[in-house]
Amino acid sequence: MSDDTVVVWDERLLSYDFGDHPLDPVRVELTVALARELGVLGRPGVRLVEPKPADDELLTRVHDPAYLEAVRAAPQDPFFTGFGLGTPDNPVFPKMHEASALVTGATVAAAEAVWQGMARRAVNVAGGLHHAMPDRAAGFCVYNDPAVGIARLLDLGARRVAYVDVDVHHGDGVQQVFWDDPRVLTVSLHETPLALFPGTGFPDETGGAQAQGTAVNVPLPPGAEDAGWQRAFHAIVPSVLRAFAPEILVTQCGADAHRLDPLADLRLSVDGQRATYIALRALADELCEGRWVATGGGGYALVEVVPRAWTHLLAVATGEPLAPATLSPPAWRELAQIRRPGQEVPLRMTDEVNPSYESWQPSGEPNSVDRAIVAARKAVFPLLGLDPYDPRD
Repeated sequence: MSDDTVVVWDERLLSYDFGDHPLDPVRVELTVALARELGVLGRPGVRLVEPKPADDELLTRVHDPAYLEAVRAAPQDPFFTGFGLGTPDNPVFPKMHEASALVTGATVAAAEAVWQGMARRAVNVAGGLHHAMPDRAAGFCVYNDPAVGIARLLDLGARRVAYVDVDVHHGDGVQQVFWDDPRVLTVSLHETPLALFPGTGFPDETGGAQAQGTAVNVPLPPGAEDAGWQRAFHAIVPSVLRAFAPEILVTQCGADAHRLDPLADLRLSVDGQRATYIALRALADELCEGRWVATGGGGYALVEVVPRAWTHLLAVATGEPLAPATLSPPAWRELAQIRRPGQEVPLRMTDEVNPSYESWQPSGEPNSVDRAIVAARKAVFPLLGLDPYDPRD
């Protein structure tokens, strides 16, 4: 296996553009620009790979043929509705199929590069569209690129794929696609569905009849902050991954759990997000011989958060993590001011927060985060042969 890292990138990925909409591709443009300016994309062993659009054979591994035809047809009809399209969340835009297929093809290219040994790790920051369902668009997502990427890994011979979703929203589409497939473990940490779209992701969602224990959900209370989020992550994710013993790790790294994100309320810092990426890489190194495929996802603080979070992701995937106190380059700050006039542009790659946490213990007076941890562990740990009350598990 090569020790290289593949970064799948082409400016055409910016064509996934709903127009005046929270999911603005400027966040991806500014991420790549920041990573370039900081030298992350020029590191030894980093290879930029240009994606090809996913064809119908790939897309129909997850999506219904009739839905693909609707995505193709919708831009030709100004009154089109149906299949989740033509809504405020998923407005129709020109060449929607082509743009969505390219994002999906980029994630598939990342998955192929890692599985076939061309790279140890691969990243598609434009991907992570985890809400799309087989027969409809949902939550700003037209095609479900993580699910298609995982399906491709299964077709290539993978027997155990772990998917970890750290977006603030539940990874419902990926969970749904692999609900009855014991070869795929889906793990999602997210803000409680009682407060946030899509209204799913409760602890008792543990997988279909033939795949019990392969869906893990950790719904967290609003205001969990870094200490609570990290406590929950480390109380659950390493244990379930070790029990499942995956051959490859796929992650959706949405940046919308940040405290500045306008659509959610978990209140993490960019320092906490950086710590999560480091933990995910360590788990891939421990369990999967380093095989790690990472995608972007949500994130709507377009200048203040997403570019820094995903540049940290790219740095962790390509080698040495960036020091939190690193200054953002003047040329990047100028570009950000041009692209988003009036937005505050961060000076450093840190929020000056220490993302430390206390390890979970099954004793004492539980707070709201601990109650979420216990609920998730009670629901799924016994199905994986783990003790929900033993902190060593």
